[in-house]
Amino acid sequence: MTSLKPLLYFSLFKYPLTKEEVVAFSNSKDPNTVHQELKSLVEGGVIYKIKDFYSCENDATQIERRLAGNEGARKIAKKADRMSRLISKFPFVEGVGISGALSKGFFDEDGDIDFFIITSKQRLWVARTLLILYKKIFLLNSKKYFCVNYFISENSLEIEEKNLFTATELVTLIPMYGNGSFKRFYDINTWAYAKFPNKNFGQGLGELKPIHKPSITRLTEKILRSKMGERLDTFFLKLTYKKWELKFSEMNPDQFNVAMKSTKSVSKHHPQGFQHKVITRLNEKYIAYETKYNIALSKEHA
Repeated sequence: MTSLKPLLYFSLFKYPLTKEEVVAFSNSKDPNTVHQELKSLVEGGVIYKIKDFYSCENDATQIERRLAGNEGARKIAKKADRMSRLISKFPFVEGVGISGALSKGFFDEDGDIDFFIITSKQRLWVARTLLILYKKIFLLNSKKYFCVNYFISENSLEIEEKNLFTATELVTLIPMYGNGSFKRFYDINTWAYAKFPNKNFGQGLGELKPIHKPSITRLTEKILRSKMGERLDTFFLKLTYKKWELKFSEMNPDQFNVAMKSTKSVSKHHPQGFQHKVITRLNEKYIAYETKYNIALSKEHA
């Protein structure tokens, strides 16, 4: 049931979808098939159509919440651009994109701006540490508008966890600043097309702004493109990993290795294990709908 799956996925976030969005997040290449399925599901009482939105719950307040969040995203757009530009000026940052709820066009008072950052090879942890220090010192450790929780190196751009959650994050990512790294990123991760053949993959590349580094950044990069910089990068990796091992010692090891991935080419800081929770809850919803409506839904893997 290609039209039901997107609705079930976004229902986890209480986010109803328009007909066009259901098509975009469906794995069917035929929009007419999706349209017919939506009509059938509404008539069968499986889903609900409220105004121009489709939802798994007959709850008009979710429509109001979504519209308010969409307006919030529009209002925060300029600030998101300013913060993206600021991040792009840091040493060894090669690309800055917006992910999370804002990349889906939603922002409310409880939200924050999530950034996806591509760094130079062998200097990911230098870049990350400088950004974290800036957040702690100048932003008083507030992540509201500066949530730098996912870094990837330009020499290792393939997303290893290939599932519905990562594919959704990938195709909704908004590239903001970069000098070529995002084009390579999308070229390497075309596997997401299989899950969303109707999504305009990498649609933000046409609006990608070039990175212009200030003199102090260029000087810092010149100094740290050395053995000293390489040793410093390894030191920051080991230091951070050891800190996280102690802080999140109660986390399941397998989940820790995904949610807090720390290698020379990847840094993730997702202590809530959001990816695992989303896939688990989604599969639970699949089972509930299969039981209630006798609809076959193939399970997702984490």
